[in-house]
Amino acid sequence: MARNDDDSPSASDDTSDLLERARAGDADALNALFERHLPTLRRWASGRLPAWARDIADTTDLVQETIIQTLKHLDRFEDRGEGALQAYLRQAVMNRVRNEIRNRATRGPQVTLDSQLRDEGTSPVEAAIAGQVLDQYEQGLDRLRPEEREAVIARVEFGMSYGEIAETLGKPSANAARMVVVRALVRLAEVMKGT
Repeated sequence: MARNDDDSPSASDDTSDLLERARAGDADALNALFERHLPTLRRWASGRLPAWARDIADTTDLVQETIIQTLKHLDRFEDRGEGALQAYLRQAVMNRVRNEIRNRATRGPQVTLDSQLRDEGTSPVEAAIAGQVLDQYEQGLDRLRPEEREAVIARVEFGMSYGEIAETLGKPSANAARMVVVRALVRLAEVMKGT
């Protein structure tokens, strides 16, 4: 196991090793997992929380709190290989976003009315349509094969390059990863049309 002079986990530590050490109580390993997954999940979640719900919890805070809470319960996580922890954390963040949206919809906005104030936000109809499209997208993702789903999420939601996707999916080249992404997007579009 590679360690730096400062006794912190090196970048070469793989997720399985970090998970094992974190479960054994290694705070450095837990911090390394947090630091490894936070930026990607923050980018992914930034578009998930509608503008009208963002005043409840800043997206960054929401993601950080969710990851911290989820990592506290690593005993519940079953490591099924590369990308499994990222998918597990992404699902936890998605569940938290849905809870925030539900809570906001139940409580309604808390604002003082000003007759001179123009509404620049999303209308209820626009929010409902966006919610339906997001639901269709999520349902479509669920109907894809795991590799297709990971390819779409990596490219569309995480904004990863084809080279990064090739590395993540174990493809021989960026072009091979691009083909997987293109095919997965076509399949997703077909699935979404059927829902």
